[in-house]
Amino acid sequence: MIDLLVAGGGPAGLATAIHAARAGLDVVVAEPRPGPVDKACGEGLMPSAVRRLAALGVDVPGATLHGIAYLDGRHRAEARFRGAPGRGVRRTALHAALAETAAGLGVRTLPLRVDGVRQDARSVTAAGITARYLAAADGLHSPLRRALRLGTDGGPAAAGERPARYGLRRHFAVPPWSDVVEVHWSARAEAYVTPVGPDLVGVAVLTADRGPFAAHLAAFPRLLERLPAQAATAARGAGPMRQRVRARRAGRVMLVGDAAGYVDALTGEGVAVALAAAEQLVRCVLADRPQDYDAAWRRVTRDYRLLTGSLLWLRDRPWSARRIVPAAARCPALFSAAVNRQS
Repeated sequence: MIDLLVAGGGPAGLATAIHAARAGLDVVVAEPRPGPVDKACGEGLMPSAVRRLAALGVDVPGATLHGIAYLDGRHRAEARFRGAPGRGVRRTALHAALAETAAGLGVRTLPLRVDGVRQDARSVTAAGITARYLAAADGLHSPLRRALRLGTDGGPAAAGERPARYGLRRHFAVPPWSDVVEVHWSARAEAYVTPVGPDLVGVAVLTADRGPFAAHLAAFPRLLERLPAQAATAARGAGPMRQRVRARRAGRVMLVGDAAGYVDALTGEGVAVALAAAEQLVRCVLADRPQDYDAAWRRVTRDYRLLTGSLLWLRDRPWSARRIVPAAARCPALFSAAVNRQS
């Protein structure tokens, strides 16, 4: 019997496996997809994420990021990172770097799909493997979360919450014109421009509206002027972003990464949060105290959930949405404090 089975070999799952292997645990990753696996995301790593990756021995190639800027066509607010920089990294490069580090530590990755579990007081069995614990890192629409009934019923509209939001991403072969992540705001969407190489930028659009990438991009004419007519990659989508979870543990199974619940990609902290939670999960395994995990997850994600939830509340109301960027421009110290609170 192994110590930990990780269901899902994305960044959250691989980070969990690396933490476990470095702690001396016998860990196996179950991932049916061949790597590296791509995903629609902003591809900007906050400084805290870069630090956590470095602590794991993971160095990812990419573009240096020195801050975040908000733009709405009339105003620009920019906050520079006070300490070490962030990094713009292709999702496939991040996945490859984590996979290489895990393999170097002796972590086995098996082409298995985990969609159900059996467990008792001492072990959990899934995909023919028995382990003391299982980390469910199987993504935003986690089959394991659903099988264990850890999610909440009903969509956002049924719960009286905000409309569901979705993300779309493409890359454009153009030299970055800024060393920060630019967040362009329109009436109903945000476009994130992230340098990911010397001649490549990623553009990710977050919106509650359905439609093709080009239609969404048309809402940002000044950004559109900087981009070549043809994208370098096809559009890739993800969503709905909001995933409500009532608990992050069921017996000896713990949820990590997007599977553990998600608010929104608005603040660009998904990877940093996943890395922090992965460390906490392994600490609970080492202590043989899975019952501590939910509280630990809430503690390390508190700032992300508070800031993202508050910003979404303002975004959802027309009277406040149009004031977000002007307010950030008028109050640069407050905007800088928000950007640097965990950087």
